Amino acid sequence: MSDYMAEFSDFRSDTVTRPTKKMRKAMAEAVVGDDVLGDDPTVQRLETMAAEIMGKEAGLYVPSGTMANSIAIKGWTSELDEVIVESRAHLYNMESTHMTFIARVTPRPLSSDRGAMDPEEVERNIRKPSVHIPRTSLICVENSHNNWSGAVVPLENLKSVRAVADKHGLKVHFDGARIFNACHASGIPVKEYAKIGDSLMFCLSKGLSAPVGSLLVGPKDFIEYSRRVRKALGGGMRQVGVLAAPGIVALNEMIDRLKEDNDRAKRLASAIADIPGIRLDPAKIDTNIIIFGFDHPKFFIPEFLAKLKEHAVLALATTGGIRFVTHKDVGDKDIDRAIHAFQKLLAQS
Repeated sequence: MSDYMAEFSDFRSDTVTRPTKKMRKAMAEAVVGDDVLGDDPTVQRLETMAAEIMGKEAGLYVPSGTMANSIAIKGWTSELDEVIVESRAHLYNMESTHMTFIARVTPRPLSSDRGAMDPEEVERNIRKPSVHIPRTSLICVENSHNNWSGAVVPLENLKSVRAVADKHGLKVHFDGARIFNACHASGIPVKEYAKIGDSLMFCLSKGLSAPVGSLLVGPKDFIEYSRRVRKALGGGMRQVGVLAAPGIVALNEMIDRLKEDNDRAKRLASAIADIPGIRLDPAKIDTNIIIFGFDHPKFFIPEFLAKLKEHAVLALATTGGIRFVTHKDVGDKDIDRAIHAFQKLLAQS
């Protein structure tokens, strides 16, 4: 890296990625209009690209994945409805309660096997409305699954959940923030995953390395309504082609290289799994996220993270453990630095 964080190996998240030189050039040269008035050609190109990649009718550029998820849930539900979610889902646990605050719906969290909900349990939890009971109107799925250490949810499981939704006339929203990491890990084309969702969100600002933004894709009428909701939430950005331009570069140039991130995560996980204090099965690292338990006689988690920082390695605490995320701006030397820091700090004396 060539900026103020260059002295660190930053594994806190793939959200810390910096735009490439081509992205910065595209930003400087972007043709722009007023996107709220519908005449920013760069945004239009990005939205069309996203829809075509996912096999959907239309796309909407939004500032963040959280906004995309909140718009989708608002678009597919009515107040007083209930939404089935996986218990560790990002949109349920880490998006500031937008389901209840914006859509005014109740989440019904279900347990899972590394993000894969049991279709029979999903069906048992679909409810018809009464004076006491909300109507189930939407099922949300996530792939790759952030809080399950970047696990890839099997396509067959997602198809089974989709079949349950169809049987009961429910919609499915797909949180695909890191969907392309899942594609590289599974070998499954992105359109096959996208078929599961009536709508799908994916992020540009994580492994794809664009500075800002996510895309929401789905049916044309749904996206038209979503554009109104985006405006109501304050997401109508004017000459936003300067931010959409690096997103176009990301879709053209950054998808294929995500395999490197997955591979580096596996190498790091394999190297640290047997170090004292680490609870980690490297066979369960599918993509670019490593979440591991930590129990060491020398350190509590905050102390260990502080010691890692002294060795120029940055990571984050998560519920019950520590999270490392690989991305464009950590290379093989950064992996080596992290491994060395673990070995030096945690070796038993």
